[in-house]
This record gives sequence, structure tokens and C-alpha cells, in this order.
Amino acid sequence: MSTINIKRVKSSEIELKDRLVSIQRVAKVTKGGRTFSFSAIVVVGDENGVVGYGLGKAKEVTEAIAKGIDDAKKNLVKVPVINGTVPHEQYGKFSGGFVFIKPAANGTGVIAGGAMRAVLESAGVHNVLAKSKGSSNPHNVVKATVSALSQMRDAYTVAQQRGVDLNKVFNG
Repeated sequence: MSTINIKRVKSSEIELKDRLVSIQRVAKVTKGGRTFSFSAIVVVGDENGVVGYGLGKAKEVTEAIAKGIDDAKKNLVKVPVINGTVPHEQYGKFSGGFVFIKPAANGTGVIAGGAMRAVLESAGVHNVLAKSKGSSNPHNVVKATVSALSQMRDAYTVAQQRGVDLNKVFNG
């Protein structure tokens, strides 16, 4: 079984754009009645190969979003983006959410559902074919998508890990 190298990135060095994926009103039932609060899942990225997600919970919507952005900045990963698409096909899984990401030709656009689209666009992927299977829960889909993207390796990384020349990766 191979280990996955997740490349962490410091958020202080780059300018990040945030996207709100989902906001939910949640209730805690107490003997005094229901106490409502908000849960927000947010994706941040520099649209140049760095992406992260975060979850924020608070009594107010704006506070929940702000907490989600802060959490997302702590969970950034580096994604290889080559010519506006991903380097190869990849499956990702988190809990009941399964995703499939496939490279696409220039001009195709981002063919993906809501939660996946936010992650892929934040990562800077402009041409990709993607499919979400199983759970449609935005939390599971976002986490499965980030998992799939973090498993991606470009040809240079593969050559470096194998200790061979870059041409040998393509020519066998």
C-alpha cells in the first residue's frame, strides 16, 4: 500500500479567494426549547494549484462563514494543475461520498456538481470532467474531492519518486 504525500502550504504567502459551499441552520433541543445556530462549509483557493476546505459553526451566519474561512486556511493542500486540467484520472472517497475526476481537453470547462465545482474552481482547474457518486452531502463530496486532488501526481514528481529520468516515465 502506498502512502499519500499531502503537501501543506502556508496561507500567509498567497492571496486566497473563498467560496461558500453550504450553509445549514442546525438546532440543539434543550429543556428550554430549541437553540438555533449555523454551520457553514467553505472552500478557499488561490486558483493556481492551492485549495483547502473548512467548517465553521456559530450563532450568526457571518461568524460561521468567517470561522469556516479560518479553518480552511489551516487545511491547504497543493494540487498539480497542468494546462488548466488535472494530470490523470483519479477516484476519491470520504465516508459515503465517492468522486471521479478525469482530465479534459482545452475549452471543455468544469463539468462537475455544486460542491465539486467549488473545490475544482478554487484549485484553478479550468477543464475537467467529474462525477459524484454515493452521498450528495456537501461535506462528504468536498472532502472526497480534496482527497482525490491531493492524491494526484504530475510526471516530474513521479520521476523524482522513482529516481529515474523524466523521459523514462513516458517511454517505459
